[in-house]
Amino acid sequence: MTDYGHDLLFGSFITPANAAPDNVVALAQLSEEAGLDLVTFQDHPYQAAFLDTWTLMSFVAARTERVRIAGNVLNLPLRQPAVLARAAASLDLLSGGRVELGLGAGGFWDPIVAMGGERLSPGESLTALREAIDVIRGIWDKGNPERLVIDGTHHRVSGAKRGPAPAHDIAIWVGGLKPRMLRLIGEKADGWLPSLAYLKGIEQIAESNARIDEAASAAGRDPRQVRRLVNLGGQFTAQASDRLLVGPPSQWAEQLATLALEHGLSAFIVVGDDPNQLALLGQEVAPATRELVAAERERRGTATVRPGSGR
Repeated sequence: MTDYGHDLLFGSFITPANAAPDNVVALAQLSEEAGLDLVTFQDHPYQAAFLDTWTLMSFVAARTERVRIAGNVLNLPLRQPAVLARAAASLDLLSGGRVELGLGAGGFWDPIVAMGGERLSPGESLTALREAIDVIRGIWDKGNPERLVIDGTHHRVSGAKRGPAPAHDIAIWVGGLKPRMLRLIGEKADGWLPSLAYLKGIEQIAESNARIDEAASAAGRDPRQVRRLVNLGGQFTAQASDRLLVGPPSQWAEQLATLALEHGLSAFIVVGDDPNQLALLGQEVAPATRELVAAERERRGTATVRPGSGR
């Protein structure tokens, strides 16, 4: 049983289809109107049917007021980390501190290479991600008077000027499932962002949390600094069922509360482009889940906290 005590976040995972860009933006605005905390978009720069994710995020930031925005997750092999760091800080400043940074090491190497990226092995992509996080945080560290120098194997900066500093401590959330990736998350990241569909059942969450916690402790970090997020699918139905997230909003709330209190998950990002589903998630499921979790934490005598940036 693991509850890291994090405040709960609820979000949408919207397909960035370029066939109807107005619909994509409208779903992001609906997410905000429904009370969701996050709007996220997948990032596949080699996918000709998709809008460019960073351009979309910038446009959505200008068309919304409150909701936080993130790539889910950004494709590092095709996004140079020093430039990405400045883009993220700039959009964070322009949006009033509403940007979070989801990062992925890459995986679809044939289209990545076709777009000019370098083909990497799993070990090389992990090294590249580690170096990229150092570059990004180094660029954000405007208070450091020394120019940034990182002589990595895949990412190098040789005396880059630092800045701008973002409007808030942008969280770096990393997607990944393998043991080495989980250890990297515990050591360096602010959050773990898997998709439930790729996990081998709920039991893999506990195993993964343990790896992250062990790595965080070994790096001198409190494991509670690492938020545990999840992309998940579901269906609202009139009748309850024994399936996860297939049932009425009350069943969703009970099951998500269990995932928070027993498995440490604290950010629930629902995959899909159904406006009714997003409305129910924000207006009914989110408040009910928060009420259930708050009541149980009060009974246990534990407090709700926000995870630190872990820098």
